[in-house]
Order: sequence, then C-alpha cells, then structure tokens
Amino acid sequence: MDASRRRHALGQNFLIDRSVASHALDLARLPAATPVLEIGPGHGALTDVLLEAGHEVFAVEIDSELAAKLAARGDPALHIEQADFLRLPIEDIPARFRFVVANLPYSSGTAIVSRLVSAMGRFDRLVVLLQREVAERLAAGPGSRAYGALSVLTALGAEVRLGPIVPPTAFRPQPKVESALVRLDCRAQVPESVKNLSAFRLVVRGSFGQRRKVLRNALTSALGRDRALACLEISAIDGGRRAETLSFDEFALLAQAASGLLAGTLVETADPGS
Repeated sequence: MDASRRRHALGQNFLIDRSVASHALDLARLPAATPVLEIGPGHGALTDVLLEAGHEVFAVEIDSELAAKLAARGDPALHIEQADFLRLPIEDIPARFRFVVANLPYSSGTAIVSRLVSAMGRFDRLVVLLQREVAERLAAGPGSRAYGALSVLTALGAEVRLGPIVPPTAFRPQPKVESALVRLDCRAQVPESVKNLSAFRLVVRGSFGQRRKVLRNALTSALGRDRALACLEISAIDGGRRAETLSFDEFALLAQAASGLLAGTLVETADPGS
C-alpha cells in the first residue's frame, strides 16, 4: 500500500488552514510556554502554530515518513515519537506534557479521546479536532439528539465544551463531512456520585443499548427484568422515560442501585473510558 492510500485508511485528513489552528489555541487557553502533547501532527500545520506561540511540543505520529520529516527539522522544542498513540504507554510521555492540542484521525478519534480522559489526573485539558458528529456527541446534554452513552461516559472524566465548526476546505484531502473543535477539561477523579464504575458503565450502556425502548425495557436487557424494576424503584426513576432524558446524576443513582443488586458479580475498575 502506498503512503497516500495508507494515510487514507488511517482516516488522516491533514489540516491546512492556520486559522483553525489559531482557534484551537484560543480555545485551549494555554499558559505561556506550556508543554503540549500533539497526537497525529501530520505535516505540522498545528505543530507550527504551537511552536510559534512558544510552546514545547511532544508529537506522536504513527506514520514513519511523516515522523521523519518532522524530526528532520531539528527544532529543540519539538520532540517526535513515531508510534501508534493507542499502543504507546502513557508513562512514555514525559509528565510535564499535561495539555493536549491535536487534529485527531476520524478513524481513531473517539478511542484516543476515551484513552486520554480515562487517564485520571494525568492530563489537565484537551482541545481536539474531530468529526463534527463525534464532537457533538461528546458535548451533548440530556434531551438532545446527540446525547448518548458516549456523552455520559465521557462526563465521568471531563467537562466538555463544543468549539467552532470547521469546514471540509480546512483539510487536504477534503473529508465529506464537517469537523469541530472540542475542549475537555479533565477531572482529577471520578465524580463522587459514582460509587462503582463497572455498575455505572453497565447501566449507561444498557440504557442506551436500545434507544427506542423505554428505560424499564432497555434495562431489562442489561440487568434482567426483576433487577431492572428494582433498580428503578430504588432510584425513584420512572421506567417509562427514555435514556436520553436522564441526567448524569440520575444515571449515578441507577448505578448505585444496580451495584447493590449485583453485589459480588461486578469487577470494580478505575477505567472510566467509553
């Protein structure tokens, strides 16, 4: 496979509009001379803006040719790691890089964001460029069409704010869809209302697993009918509602009830990823 076809398969659409990179920096509100982690720098359009603004950059690039071209610049403020970020141990990234600014590949953007947000206490803020649909799902609140399991599970690890919409013309090759910037202010720990992460994820995924069903029926598929009804009764949540109407705190109440009903069957984990 030649380089262009390989990059297309990776979902790489390279940023060419410097104004978008400037918007990303404005949204990030980085302190002066902040070390920044960049994932997927590509040809370096965003990298250049970060360096020009006085930031040290640790760039993780999966493509060996692109990584070599960036490294060949010899800029002492630019550190290149040729690797797949999803396989790179977080501890291999120097601890001073606590802010992330990146144009993420469409094919792996959701997984990358989930991994970053799941690293509780490791990162302070993320500003990433994603497919618009994904960005809107990350930032969505109850009652909106985009609100779903990804929205709720991301809220475990970050407060999310949708930024500017970015047209296809900002990239080469041009994607067929719009993109959007999104800012995630990372939490140092899971919200206190969530007592059991495994129960929380089970309830959230079960609730949204069959979106057309009311809550009692959706939870029945995940928990069994008796447990589902008991869970709703304990949490005082109407089983005739649909998952997209519930707030984060209401999911936490359901999860707390489910945790008691499923005691001994759930394995606790510290990973809040979606």
